[in-house]
Amino acid sequence: MATFIGREDELKKLEQFTQKKTASLIVIRGRRRIGKSRLAEEFAKPYKFYSFTGVPPTSATTKQSQLNEFAYQLSSVIGVPGIKADDWNTLFLLLAKHTHEERVVILFDEISWMGFKDPDFLGKLKNAWDLHFKKNNKLILILCGSASYWIEKNILSSTGFLGRISYTLTLTELSLAECRQFWGKVAKNISAYEIIKVLSLTGGVPKYLEEIDPKLNAEDNIKKLCFTNGGFLFDEFNHIFSDLFLRHSEMYRNIVSTLANGAKESKEIAKILNIEQTGRLTEYLEELELSGFVKRDYTWKVATGHDSRLSKYRLSDNYLRFYLKYVSKYRTKIQRNAFTIKSLTTLPEWNSILGLQFENLVLNNRKYIHQALNISVEDIISENPFFQTKTTTQPGCQIDYLIQTKFGGLYVCEIKFSKNEIGLEVIKEVQQKIDRLKRPKGFSCRPVLIHVGRVSNSIIESEFFSEIIDFSEFV
Repeated sequence: MATFIGREDELKKLEQFTQKKTASLIVIRGRRRIGKSRLAEEFAKPYKFYSFTGVPPTSATTKQSQLNEFAYQLSSVIGVPGIKADDWNTLFLLLAKHTHEERVVILFDEISWMGFKDPDFLGKLKNAWDLHFKKNNKLILILCGSASYWIEKNILSSTGFLGRISYTLTLTELSLAECRQFWGKVAKNISAYEIIKVLSLTGGVPKYLEEIDPKLNAEDNIKKLCFTNGGFLFDEFNHIFSDLFLRHSEMYRNIVSTLANGAKESKEIAKILNIEQTGRLTEYLEELELSGFVKRDYTWKVATGHDSRLSKYRLSDNYLRFYLKYVSKYRTKIQRNAFTIKSLTTLPEWNSILGLQFENLVLNNRKYIHQALNISVEDIISENPFFQTKTTTQPGCQIDYLIQTKFGGLYVCEIKFSKNEIGLEVIKEVQQKIDRLKRPKGFSCRPVLIHVGRVSNSIIESEFFSEIIDFSEFV
């Protein structure tokens, strides 16, 4: 097993539950490959640990398939052969009897797979918790899964589990400093530019980073993972949409495909897909958001700081965008060995797409920007990519990242990823956005440049930007 990296804060939060004098029921959710079950295993190392996982759903998967698999795993971990898989009550009771004392951690991994074909599964689990599991006041039961919408709907929002969940932990991507550790001992010799290029594809997803070969440069790693038949990230997209969502996946694919070129309002998505803007579309978008692939960015009224009704959905997952923009286009050619790539820079629109990927990376690591600007989270009223719609009385405006503070301060952040020198033209771009931004009197605008790459001396000498933040320093 690969070395466990990061998650110190999450481990500390979980460790607090070992100090309780009652049993704990904990939910861990998050994007596929984000390290949920691995975190549970790491946390449980000092204790007795029992792990169970559901069968990946297919058209042939049945309620009995899940019962049979659970019974098999239970037989293996408690050393009792031939356990009869006739009912969840029987299996839960047997497990509870085997874990009725001492500090014990039990993990039900991919719990949505276990229960999606059986309407009685969660009810029986709830009863087993009330009648048996919680009688061991040193027991911690962790329910884990990637189908976050299923967990939200059937567990977290269920009256059956009301008042029973001790803690819900939503795992997000690793921080930049943690990501660098995947390059191991050679990291000190690898440029931040090269690491950020890889992270712009993988994000802070631990499993993807484990597949990085530190001996290879960024381009060769990306070619190996994405543009090689059988490469780990060559087939990952199909696995996400076949395993994660427990219903027809074509609509999810279509939605993320529309977002690959940029954020869109729900009405724009509906128009592109030629479907009605109904609650059904909202439900799909919410599910993609809870699963960690899409973010809903609300714009707001600067005068009040309150969210407006306008919002855009952004494909926040860097891997999905990269796959849709490039890998999917060449997939069949790669499969028949009819496509080879000499350099990533030869891919169409490579620089602009890399810029979008980098923007996502910055937004997912905005805490570093707060630190660089010396802004406390408590002082932030609103922050997000900002867009102002064009009307008869105001021009349109789109800002990569806008921060509004309690003190009438607006930080207009321009995000640039460039191997070439960033020149004076960026000043004109940002000033135009500031001029178009509708704001009341008394608000100060501080332009901020967040970049990777060289910045010309003329920009520095102009003193236009309040802060110039080299994002590579955080790596």
